[in-house]
Amino acid sequence: MSADTAVKYVTEITDEEEKRVSEWINTEEYKEKNFARQALVINPAHTCQPLGAELVAHAFEGSLPFVHGSQGCASYYRSTLNRHFREPAPAVSDAMTEDGAVFGGQNNLHEALENAYALYKPKMMPIFTSCMPEIIGDDLTAFIKNAKNKGFVPKDFPLPYANTPSFNGTHIHGYDAMLLSIIQYLTEGKQVEGRCTGKLNLIPGFDCNTGNYREYKRILEEFGIPYTMLADISDVFDSPLDGTYRVYPGGTKLDEAADSINGKATITLGPYATPKTFGWIKDNYSGKHVSMPTPFGIEKTDDFVMKLADLFGKPVPETIKAERGRAVDAMTDAHQYMHNKKFAVYGDPDYLIGYVSFLLEMGARPYHILCSRGSKKLEKEIQALLDTSPYGKDGKIYVNKDLWHLRSLVMTDPVDAIIGDTHGKFITRDAKIPLFRFGFPIFDRVNLHRSPLIGYQGVINMVTTICNKFIDITDDTCDDRHFEMMR
Repeated sequence: MSADTAVKYVTEITDEEEKRVSEWINTEEYKEKNFARQALVINPAHTCQPLGAELVAHAFEGSLPFVHGSQGCASYYRSTLNRHFREPAPAVSDAMTEDGAVFGGQNNLHEALENAYALYKPKMMPIFTSCMPEIIGDDLTAFIKNAKNKGFVPKDFPLPYANTPSFNGTHIHGYDAMLLSIIQYLTEGKQVEGRCTGKLNLIPGFDCNTGNYREYKRILEEFGIPYTMLADISDVFDSPLDGTYRVYPGGTKLDEAADSINGKATITLGPYATPKTFGWIKDNYSGKHVSMPTPFGIEKTDDFVMKLADLFGKPVPETIKAERGRAVDAMTDAHQYMHNKKFAVYGDPDYLIGYVSFLLEMGARPYHILCSRGSKKLEKEIQALLDTSPYGKDGKIYVNKDLWHLRSLVMTDPVDAIIGDTHGKFITRDAKIPLFRFGFPIFDRVNLHRSPLIGYQGVINMVTTICNKFIDITDDTCDDRHFEMMR
């Protein structure tokens, strides 16, 4: 390109100025300015409500997620799930445009419902909203009633819906709203006095690790406990490649979800992701109701296993006891590689509690703990965990902060590693430390969602991943005389 046609920047930045700024953003002075900002959010560690609603909408038999809103929004939710799971995320949208913003989206909704029902033959279409219809105040109750009265879909066709404004809350709030709506819809009129299915209803919460779902099932099957998973994405986003494409490859059976109201017991393992759903279940479901932390690490897995034994009057299977012993052995063999290492962790509340609990058990130090949408309750719960161990005494909790805040923390008060999703890779590149990719979304590695992080097997997987990376770093950075065969 000649000098005459070269791009001319509005502001010229010299190499010296670029170097000065790149060094300045790593200083305490800049950190103070960074933490003083109030209105601006830079790289939050969460996504928006409709994405969480879409995840749970995929998780039922024959279920086609339906986005009431713009096509671009629907593409974002689908592509995020596509990239994490590397699997299709079939969903439809009524593609609201400027006309819908002015006149409302009822016509879009009706036409899209009619087309989707005819073309894709779903058993259920959970409907959730993006920003546009929420801002203009579309009345979904009336729109859906009119759609059935006008014959766009049969009157008995399941159309549960949830209001999930993208400008409020996060993906876990959308998950909760959509799950509650589906359960309310499917169980209406299904409660039978004196009937008990003998089953456990297990609610894993917002969890994009398909290996976790399979691990829950395996544990329950070892116990011999019949169960209904509310809601099950394991086959939906981890289906076999056998030459046949299936639009609806799995999910919780609709009749089983409907009958879950007559269950023997219900356990939610993602309490921060399902508070409204669990609150409604406590008021309406038969049997016992238990809210527990996600079973990361030994202690929280012990609590889960013992609760199963208590609720169903069954002894802990010898196979599960042996798994626990192997997990403890794996921790003992590897603890020296994590002992006293400092970690920064970020993510959803349920996962954060799990990370902190696991690290403390390993004698590691959860040092910077960040949740971009948290609460005082979460802060108190994590602080109580930190107070149980000398390795937690220096841990600091940052609620409602983003990943640019975390970068300042890591650059001014260094740690040995970060635990979180793919978005943390830019921080770890600058800080020259490893990122352990647990959580959602993970775009830049493959198959991690297939390896369980919960239960005793999850303990082994996490210990193995973290400790072997630290050993790799030792091998990569040591001089020749310390490059040893044994580590």
